[in-house]
Amino acid sequence: MRRVVTTNETMIETLRLLRSKAREKPVWGRVAELLSRPARRRPQVNLSKINRYASDGDFIIVPGKVLGTGKLNKKVTVAAFTFSAKAAQQITSAGGRILTLRDAVNEVQDYTKVKVLV
Repeated sequence: MRRVVTTNETMIETLRLLRSKAREKPVWGRVAELLSRPARRRPQVNLSKINRYASDGDFIIVPGKVLGTGKLNKKVTVAAFTFSAKAAQQITSAGGRILTLRDAVNEVQDYTKVKVLV
């Protein structure tokens, strides 16, 4: 019998990882702080906001959910806890990539291109 991992367990594991990485790079501590809020108070960012503030090649971190309202015409990598189906489709069709926050912790190398959007 397979064990089903709930969203709450995923959240706890993600927060634990972010807080451990915060010792090396403080940006992860801020992301963990925003993500640990109640669900109603977590950031929800639309694609239009990502398009407004991002440049090609940027690494965008959303400590919450990415929503599909608006257009995205830049190649960016977006890491978030969750994505709406429309947002994920539009990011990939614009040439960008989507990642979970857990994957982003290991993938970010150049912190000059990282932007946290709330």
